[in-house]
Amino acid sequence: MMLVLVPIFIAVPILLIRYRRGGKGAYRPKWEFNATVEATIWGFPVVIVAFLGIALWSYTFKFDPYKPLGEDPLEVEVVTLDWKFLFLYPQQGIATIDYLAIPEGRPVTLRLTSGTVMQSFMVPQLAGQIYTMAGMQTQLNFLADAAGEYVGRNTQYNGTGFATQSFTTAVLAPDDFTQWVESQKTSGTTLDWAGYSELTKPSVTQDPVFYSGFEEGLFRRIVASFSPSMVDTPHSHGAHDQPHGAGEAAPHQHGTMGAQQ
Repeated sequence: MMLVLVPIFIAVPILLIRYRRGGKGAYRPKWEFNATVEATIWGFPVVIVAFLGIALWSYTFKFDPYKPLGEDPLEVEVVTLDWKFLFLYPQQGIATIDYLAIPEGRPVTLRLTSGTVMQSFMVPQLAGQIYTMAGMQTQLNFLADAAGEYVGRNTQYNGTGFATQSFTTAVLAPDDFTQWVESQKTSGTTLDWAGYSELTKPSVTQDPVFYSGFEEGLFRRIVASFSPSMVDTPHSHGAHDQPHGAGEAAPHQHGTMGAQQ
C-alpha cells in the first residue's frame, strides 16, 4: 500500500507547483505520447498486481486447511451448536463439550460441521478461522508445538449466547494426553442420539462436560440429518468398525448446562 501512496503524495505537490500558471513546466498542447510516462504508470501497477497474485497463489496452497501436517494425526470431529462446541474423538472413543484436549507436537485433523446456523470456528493462537455449516463438513489441520491452554471461540454472530460461546484448547504432553483420555473413559456417561438432541437446544455451558463414549457414526448422522447426500463425500469421516465407548448408552446428563432464554 505504501508503494502506491507515497509516490502519489510526492508527485502531486510537484506537479501542482511545476505546472501551475507561470510555472516552469513546458506547455505542449500537441503532446500525445511519452514512453517513459506510459511505462511508469502501467509498469508499477503490473508489478504490484503480479507480486500480490504470486504471493496469494503460493500462500493459498501453503496454508490450505485440508493439507495434512504429518503422519498419524489425532482425529477430532467438531459440531458447532447454540451456544457450545461438541468434540468427538473417534480414535479414543470419548467426547467433550467446550473442551478440546490435544497432544503437544502431534498433527491434529478436525472435521467440522454445524448442528445449527452457520458458525465460525477459530483458535487464534493455534489455528485459522474456518466456517461450519449444517449438512456440510469441512476440515482443518493444525499442530500445537507448545503446551498450555488456549481460548477458542465462535466468531460468527448466532444469537443471544454468542458472546459467551468459547472453549478451552488444552495442549498436553503426550503422556498427559494419554492419561487424560483414560480418565475420561471412566466418567460413566455416554452420548447417544437422544442426548445429542438435548444438546441442540440453545443453552450456555458454564463448565466443560465429558463423555466416556458416544454413539457410533454420530458425526455422520448429524450431517445426514440436514443433507444425506453429504455423508459419503470424499472428505466424510466414514463409519468405524468398533463402537465408541463401552457398555450400553447411559441416559444423557446435562451437567452444568442451563437453557438461556
